[in-house]
Amino acid sequence: MMSVTVAAATSSAAGSYLPRSPRRSFMVALRSDVSVTPTRILTKLKHECATPLPLLQQVAEAMSDDMRAGLGLGLEPGLPMIPTYVENLPTGNEKGLFYALDLGGTNFRVLRVQLGGKDERVIHTEFDQVSIPQHLMSATSQELFDFIASGVAKFASKEDARFHISPGRKREIGFAFSFPVKQTSIDSGILIKWTKGFAVSGTAGRDVVACLNEAMERQGIDMRVSALVNDAVGTLAGAEYWDNDVVAAVILGTGTNACYVEQISVIPKLQGHASSSGKMIISTEWGAFSNSLPSTEFDREMDAATINPGEQIFEKTISGLYLGEIVRRVLLKMTNEEGLFGKSVPQKLSTPFILGTPDLCAMQQDISGDLHAAGSLLYDILGVESNLSERKTVLEVCETIVKRGGRLAGAGIVGILQKMEEDQRGLIFGNGNRSVVAIDGGLYEKYPQYRAYLQDSVKELLGTEKSNNVVIEHTKDGSGIGSALLAASNSIYKQDL
Repeated sequence: MMSVTVAAATSSAAGSYLPRSPRRSFMVALRSDVSVTPTRILTKLKHECATPLPLLQQVAEAMSDDMRAGLGLGLEPGLPMIPTYVENLPTGNEKGLFYALDLGGTNFRVLRVQLGGKDERVIHTEFDQVSIPQHLMSATSQELFDFIASGVAKFASKEDARFHISPGRKREIGFAFSFPVKQTSIDSGILIKWTKGFAVSGTAGRDVVACLNEAMERQGIDMRVSALVNDAVGTLAGAEYWDNDVVAAVILGTGTNACYVEQISVIPKLQGHASSSGKMIISTEWGAFSNSLPSTEFDREMDAATINPGEQIFEKTISGLYLGEIVRRVLLKMTNEEGLFGKSVPQKLSTPFILGTPDLCAMQQDISGDLHAAGSLLYDILGVESNLSERKTVLEVCETIVKRGGRLAGAGIVGILQKMEEDQRGLIFGNGNRSVVAIDGGLYEKYPQYRAYLQDSVKELLGTEKSNNVVIEHTKDGSGIGSALLAASNSIYKQDL
C-alpha cells in the first residue's frame, strides 16, 4: 500500500493553512455528501476541470517528455531542468554547527543545527520565522536582502550554549532560495526571474549568493554561504539523510517545485562534466509546465492579471497561492450572472486574493449539517450572508478546483518516476524496490482533501502493483534541515568533519 506519514504541524508554511476564524478548530475530515443542484457555470466548471485517468496519463507523459527535452542541448523546448551541482548528499558523518536560510514564499525561516555525526546525528535544532512585508515583495534587491539579513543577525545573536562552533572557523549557512536560478556551482547562482508574486528589482541576472553575502556584511554578520539550493533540493537532502530510498522531493505550499536524483550520463547539457558520484540533483522547475493541462476561463483571467502572464501555468493550477483566487473568480461570476448570494454583489468578492487557500481548507473541514462554520467564514471574509444551498454550492466549487489541483500534482509526480524508470529499468518499479517521494509544504500538510486526491491520483496512474513500490512521505520542515546538512557536506572545513 502507499504510505503517507504526516507529523503535527509547527512550520510557518503549515501554520498558514489553519483556519482564520478563532471560532473553529482544525478538523481532518473528508466530505463526500456535499451535493447541490448544478448551475450552468458549475456544470461547465466541473466538466472543464475533470481529470479522468486518460488525461492524467497524458499529463504524466508530457511531464516526462518535457523533462527529457529540458536535459537536452536546447534544441527543443522543455522544462528548465536546472543542474544544482549537488552531487553528494549528506552521509551522516557531518559534525558541527550550521545555519540555514529558507526563502521560498511570503515568509522566510532561519535555522541552526548542531550535528553530531553518525552516532548522534541532529543533536539540537531551532528556527525562527519572519513574515516578509508586502511592500518588500516589489522593493529593490538591496531592501529585500537587507531585511532578510537583519532577521539572520537577530537569530544568530540568540545562539546559546547548546550550539558551539570549533575555534577558528567561520559560521556557514545553507541558502534555500526557491526561485529559478541558473546555478553555476554549489555556492553560486544567477537569478533567472522572480515567481510567486515577487517583483523585486535589481536582482535578475545577479548572483543571489553575492546579494545575501553583501547584505550580511552590511549587518556585520560573520558567516559564509557554503551551499545554494532550493527548498525542494533541501527537502530531498533532509529526507535522504534519514532514508536512503528517497529519490525525489516535491514542494506543495505557496508555490511548487520538484527535484530528483539524475544520472549525469543522461544529461546531454552536462556533457563532459566530471563527477565523483555520477549523479546530480536536478531541479525541474515544474511550475513552468503547461502541456495537456485542463484550463478554464477563470484560470486564463487570473493568469492574465498576474505579474507573469503566460508563465508558471502548472504552479498557478496546483499551488496554494492561487487555488483560493480561482475559486473567488468562479464565485464572482456565479454571483453576477446567477445570483448566487441573492441580488446584491458583495463588494469584497471583487477583491483579488481576498479568499485564500487556507479559507477553502477551513470550509471543507466543516462536517456540520448546516455548514455553519463555512457560513461564518464566508461572512467574516466576504461579508456574505448565505443559506445552506449557497454554502453547498461554494463547497462544490472548492472541491472542483482542489480536486483538479491535487490530481494534477499526482500526475506530475508519476511523470518524474516514469522518466527515471525509462532510463534505469527496475530502479523505481523493480521487484522489492522501495522508492520514496518526500513532500513538504503547507498545502500538502494541512489540506487533507488535496493530499488525498494527490495520493489517489498516483495510485490510479501506477496501478496496485507498481504503487506498492512507491512511498509518498510527508517530510516535515525538510528544506531547512536539508539546507543546513548541505552546508555541512559542502563545508570548506569538510576534511575536518
